[in-house]
Amino acid sequence: MKELKQYLDDNRQRFLDELLELLRIPSVSADPKYAPDVRRTAEAISRHLTAVGVDNVEICETAGHPIVYGEKMVSPDAPTVLVYGHYDVQPADPLELWDSPPFEPVIKKTKLHPDGAIFARGACDDKGQVFMHVKAFEMMVKTGNLPCNVKFMIEGEEEVGSKNLEKFCHENKKKLECDVVLISDTSIIDNETPSLTVGLRGLCYMEVEVTGPNKDLHSGVYGGAVANPVNVLCSMIASLHDEKRRVTVKGFYDDVEKVSAKERKMMNEAPYDEKQYMKDLNVSELMGEKGYTTVERTGIRPTLDVNGIWGGYTGEGAKTVLPSKAYAKISMRLVPNQDPAKIEKLFQKHFEGIAPKSVKVKVNAHHGGYPVVVPTNSVEYKASEKAMEQAFGRKPLPQRGGGSIPIVAMFDQVLKAKSVLMGFGLDSDDIHSPNEHYGLFNYYKGIETIPYFYKYYAEMKK
Repeated sequence: MKELKQYLDDNRQRFLDELLELLRIPSVSADPKYAPDVRRTAEAISRHLTAVGVDNVEICETAGHPIVYGEKMVSPDAPTVLVYGHYDVQPADPLELWDSPPFEPVIKKTKLHPDGAIFARGACDDKGQVFMHVKAFEMMVKTGNLPCNVKFMIEGEEEVGSKNLEKFCHENKKKLECDVVLISDTSIIDNETPSLTVGLRGLCYMEVEVTGPNKDLHSGVYGGAVANPVNVLCSMIASLHDEKRRVTVKGFYDDVEKVSAKERKMMNEAPYDEKQYMKDLNVSELMGEKGYTTVERTGIRPTLDVNGIWGGYTGEGAKTVLPSKAYAKISMRLVPNQDPAKIEKLFQKHFEGIAPKSVKVKVNAHHGGYPVVVPTNSVEYKASEKAMEQAFGRKPLPQRGGGSIPIVAMFDQVLKAKSVLMGFGLDSDDIHSPNEHYGLFNYYKGIETIPYFYKYYAEMKK
């Protein structure tokens, strides 16, 4: 594999320049005004795949943003790897909290990235990690080291729930047939401690609307006589957790998987410095469900969080208004055995039930996804484990991630294919936040590691 490393060394700057160009396109899938840029990104991905030797590249239309597909079939006897990723990104708001413009990538050194990190929206989630696969594929083709059939499926709606992907998979089962789905949309523990994600939490995302009077009112004339929807909403939200920080929605924990003491012990053997964790976040105390460590709370326990809350006057200066409406977006991260559809109904019933008669409540579901646990005794996992060990010089630790990739469970159900979650970001890379970044070390290490996965997977499948 020396020729692969040499190819990487010879093309490092070009690989970086091409990624930076991709990051300059604001492919925000949630905001319709960016639709032309999302399309432009799909076209750019298509050109890159074609340029590196992928065959039959096409931009597949959906009811929303397009999916980019391409393939390289080297042999009917070789195993087939389906590479999944997404080219859409989160909104960059609030813009004033960015140290540099979100779609003008810059490289800066940080404490955790002394070699430098790319600061831009999508740098880590997921353009940088998707592009690792494109460049790793280029290396394997150009050096004659591609031992597997490869299919690429890069979508543009992951950040809005992948709402058209399942339909696409059902309609294209034959085209998408594979032995394994390879995904890099997760993280490692740190740059010295590689890890593989073996579990992801599910998601149930809701929006609530609380209505009081039929119009905004003068807070002096009506204050104290009419319910204030913002006050009521805050009280309702506060009641969603008890003094032990457990979710109070009736039935919420009924199906939660009980994790063994042995697995909990293994989880807590991963490197973790609570003081440094708090220092990095500039908080003086952590908060979470009683009886569980931070590692457990973010990996094996379900949660409920407010992602946004608004109502009334929020402009400059003062306006003494009693608002007619108040809103909140609330997400619940789910663990194995929890059904997002069931949790959605439980939440709606509970939230409507705790509303006082002085207001009217409307509860709407946005999107959700099932939790996933990846087997660690499969050929697919063993190949990824060996690849990480080869690249990092030490065996990766299995870790359950706190985030959600709802389509992993769908791939299992529709395509009958297990996924390998081999990400290279860090949890501290500020994905979904201002100043998102991705280390140069991590970008190049991913490109170096991916060909090892193909090599070991092809050998083990024989």
